[in-house]
Amino acid sequence: MREIRTSAKAVVVRDGKLLALRLRDADGVFYILPGGGQEPGEPLRDAVRREVAEETGIDVRPGELLFVIEDPKGESFHRIDLVFECEYVGSSSGVAPHADTNQEGVEWLDVATLYSAPLYPSRLRAAITEHCAGKHGAVYLGCESEGDPEIVVPPTLAPEELASAARYTSVVR
Repeated sequence: MREIRTSAKAVVVRDGKLLALRLRDADGVFYILPGGGQEPGEPLRDAVRREVAEETGIDVRPGELLFVIEDPKGESFHRIDLVFECEYVGSSSGVAPHADTNQEGVEWLDVATLYSAPLYPSRLRAAITEHCAGKHGAVYLGCESEGDPEIVVPPTLAPEELASAARYTSVVR
């Protein structure tokens, strides 16, 4: 029987730019949200704070749960990603950052162009863009499984909504 692994991920947006990890595999460059596995006994907000600091060298203040997405088939375990909105606090002083497997670096991606960016799981592209534009849809985004077609959603937002998304900054209340 396969294990279930909860993963705490962060949506950190500053001036319309999304914090992302840049990775490379045999197919090329792609991006994922910072964050990772929750340790036994560790609250989810503590997990996302720790993981972001370890992977990026940045301290964040976790806020509300934005999205849930899962992958029951693509890895050796059933992964459930719990994605939190996080506010950028500054450079981390208490944690020495270390890269994940295949990680090449950390980048800030333009939210207004996420629809065409190689950000995975790809279902997050539209959800994050719409969140930054003030539209709040489903929290549960479903399963992103191996073999899912590449999801490139044409912008459903009006130009002024995309402009609003391009100025968004995460503020945890």
